Amino acid sequence: MSSVVIPAPSRLTRIAAPFLFILLGVIYASWAARIPAIRDNLTLDPAQLGFVLLGAGIGAVTSFPLAAWMVDRFGGPRAAWYAGLGLLLTLPCLALAPSLFWLIAAAFCLGAGSGCFDVAINAIGTEQERLAGRSTMSLLHAWFCVGTLSGALLGAAMAGMGITVAVHFSLIAIAMLPLLYLCAHSLPSMRAERDPTRKLFAVAHGPLVMLGIIGFCGAVAEGSIADWSGVFMTDRLHVHDGVAPLAFAGFACLMLLARLVCDRFKDRFGARRVVASGALLAAAGLVIALLAVNVPVTIAGFALAGAGLAAVFPFVFSAAGRHGSTALAAVATFSYSGGLIGPPVIGFFAHHWGLSFGLCFVSVLAIGIAIAASRARWLE
Repeated sequence: MSSVVIPAPSRLTRIAAPFLFILLGVIYASWAARIPAIRDNLTLDPAQLGFVLLGAGIGAVTSFPLAAWMVDRFGGPRAAWYAGLGLLLTLPCLALAPSLFWLIAAAFCLGAGSGCFDVAINAIGTEQERLAGRSTMSLLHAWFCVGTLSGALLGAAMAGMGITVAVHFSLIAIAMLPLLYLCAHSLPSMRAERDPTRKLFAVAHGPLVMLGIIGFCGAVAEGSIADWSGVFMTDRLHVHDGVAPLAFAGFACLMLLARLVCDRFKDRFGARRVVASGALLAAAGLVIALLAVNVPVTIAGFALAGAGLAAVFPFVFSAAGRHGSTALAAVATFSYSGGLIGPPVIGFFAHHWGLSFGLCFVSVLAIGIAIAASRARWLE
């Protein structure tokens, strides 16, 4: 009687998915860390910078039908390779854009690439969860936080050494390209059977709306802090470009640490209580940051906000995923729309009433997350 021996995955295969999440975090944080320098290079006012961030958000949200088609057509790993290649090619273009128009165009491409890459790597993570028979998605999202923390610290170091944004982004693209190729091609195809009736776009409805609202507000808060915390540090505390990215680094660091324990808290206290309590902590952290007492206290405030928002996306997507892929797509579309609307709205607030008012609005949204989470029965 013969038996089929399933070969153990290679070391490269085991680290491939975590690296892809790290890569997205590095690119995301690198862009966020150098926004003040890019803004100063083109002498943009807050409203103009808001249009740049709006372009990135539009690119991300409108990319979801393309992302779904890519994963359906090629499978998660190949879709990740194509989208990741586009991301790495776009990154230096952000630094080389000669005018506001071209910067908005590059930001649109960055948003579209990151949206497709995000969907692809989450498809990989979902398939690995299915094969493993246990939850692994939270840990993968923690690796994303490792990437954002590394990218923010690298951005601070590059700015502190006076390295231009163009050189910084080009070095990242050159270093990451071969690793992206190796990791994406080391994973099995994971290509699902084609379903001609599958919808590439969905809108949240019914009980999903509450999950979508929580995800939407969470995306507004995360995106606004990522894009505007460095600008806040520069404008309010007049710090050097090498110090400004530390606000986002602190945010990403505590979000990473919190995500390592969020599953335990969920098992003990329930998802609704964890998300609601965390959102209140985020609101308090933003208030501390807005006081702008000094640099360490401000960084600590943004870090507390990161810890408070850590549970939002893992728990919202987990809850939606339990009701099927269509529900997950609907909530994801609703949620990521927050990344489209949030940062530019903060830019418009900053232009008319000051950046402190804009970030105060984010604190109010965090309180809204707490209220919505306490009433979202589908979150459990």
